[in-house]
Amino acid sequence: MSTGTPAPTHDSVDDDANVVLGAPEIGRALTRIAHEILERNRGGSDVVLLGIPTRGLPLARRLAERLIAVEPGLDLALLVGSLDVTMYRDDLAHHPTRTIGATDIPPGGLDGKVVVLVDDVLYSGRTIRAALDAISDLGRPRAVQLAALVDRGHRELPIRADYVGKNLPTSTVERVRVLLEETDGRDAVLIEGGTR
Repeated sequence: MSTGTPAPTHDSVDDDANVVLGAPEIGRALTRIAHEILERNRGGSDVVLLGIPTRGLPLARRLAERLIAVEPGLDLALLVGSLDVTMYRDDLAHHPTRTIGATDIPPGGLDGKVVVLVDDVLYSGRTIRAALDAISDLGRPRAVQLAALVDRGHRELPIRADYVGKNLPTSTVERVRVLLEETDGRDAVLIEGGTR
């Protein structure tokens, strides 16, 4: 998760949390992003979706299902992979106990492909910078694009998403939490803390 704060260790929702997206809105946002990916890239034959764990991976799988619904000839196994960026992060000295996840590149590799990085929340941009470093060690894609379910602003690096489910202006004291059925048992985007 790239919210700029540690992931919660439980599924409880704070009393001061505001639900800004529910399951229907998340579904519509992903459908729109999938159509935008196909339109911008003139189809999905050269597209590889790389989900950034934890929640970027199920989002990438959901996007792939939507791409296949529009272009039935696409192969899920060649379309989706995961990209762990833990060892490429510039904050390991501050958070040394991060769990190293799996990187799983589809059989066709990344060379000459359009790689779409998929993450739940775009915040400072540091996770995406780490992802770009990781990709450079794995292949030479034709292009790298970024899809984020939520863009909350507060960028520290010159990074911009190509596809955004929801632009969500926040203050730095607020926390954005993305809950997904696959990891949390339900779909929702919450803002916690601050005064809304």
